[in-house]
Amino acid sequence: MSRSRISADIDFDKEGKQHGFLRLPHSVHESAYGWIPIPITSIKNGAGPRVLLVSGNHGDEYEGQVTLMKLTRRLRAEDVKGRILILSAANFPAAMAGRRTSPIDGGNLNRSFPGDPNGQPTAMIAHYIEHVLLPQTDFVFDLHSGGSSLQYIPSALIRRYEDKERMAKSRAFLEAFGAPIAYIVDVPQGEDRTLTGGAERQNVLHMGTELGGSGTVQPAVLRIAESGVARLLHHVGVIREKLTQEPAPKTRVLRVGGPDYYLYAPDSGLFEPHVDLGAEVKAGQSAGLVHFPDTPWRDPSPVAFARAGLVICKRIPGKTQRGDCLFHLGTDWD
Repeated sequence: MSRSRISADIDFDKEGKQHGFLRLPHSVHESAYGWIPIPITSIKNGAGPRVLLVSGNHGDEYEGQVTLMKLTRRLRAEDVKGRILILSAANFPAAMAGRRTSPIDGGNLNRSFPGDPNGQPTAMIAHYIEHVLLPQTDFVFDLHSGGSSLQYIPSALIRRYEDKERMAKSRAFLEAFGAPIAYIVDVPQGEDRTLTGGAERQNVLHMGTELGGSGTVQPAVLRIAESGVARLLHHVGVIREKLTQEPAPKTRVLRVGGPDYYLYAPDSGLFEPHVDLGAEVKAGQSAGLVHFPDTPWRDPSPVAFARAGLVICKRIPGKTQRGDCLFHLGTDWD
């Protein structure tokens, strides 16, 4: 595959703390020879683990962005043993617009891997992360949340791996992060368009999060994110001293399996939920009703859960379209 057209104006091998930009060439009417500035920070101090911290993969997921911006300002070179790269607004156009996808090309960064060095901006960013940053990384932690349309119980997540050693190391991340819940995802065969898939291809250990959402930044969720990232960095040995004295709370480990873990709107209309986050539900239990404002005399469409489980995610806007995700569930792993 061709080399990336994105360049960095900092030297990732240089000792110390550096701030700068990834320069993504972007020739448009208003700027013939312009470039999109994607902020990046490198903090390097000798030999040690190499960590990539990512947020803003989806631009309307704010909790991770705030966490990493605060960490960018807080960390000093003398705090680090190895190197930390911080990419706090990975899909920069989406982050600046406060949207899940890029306003330039409509690209969803977390569905664009392994990317294309000659493609649209979002594909170029995905290619740079997978083919330039990940090969010089040991661990990548990708901070997501529910964004504008979903809300989660604050959680951490990993893929389920057949490799027992990789699985054990990944599960240890969940325990170190210490979110109220964590879940292990059965990934459909062939689904490799995410940063998780890119990390697996590059043999980099990965953990993600879903930190609240609903287009807000909630203080309680932010505390979970900040203390969890601090414990992760200490767990992998990339910082010399603990950044937090808070021990990891016990986390409930769940599984998110096949399609029956997700519940989708059968019709377009206004959704009336019958359960909330954290509810334990049974197969066949009512999840809610979809009402029809254009024909209010029409009976609403009922929605029911296909399986039992814990509600870990719910849709936020009341207005819904057929095919929107309304809820998804988790079931206890052990």
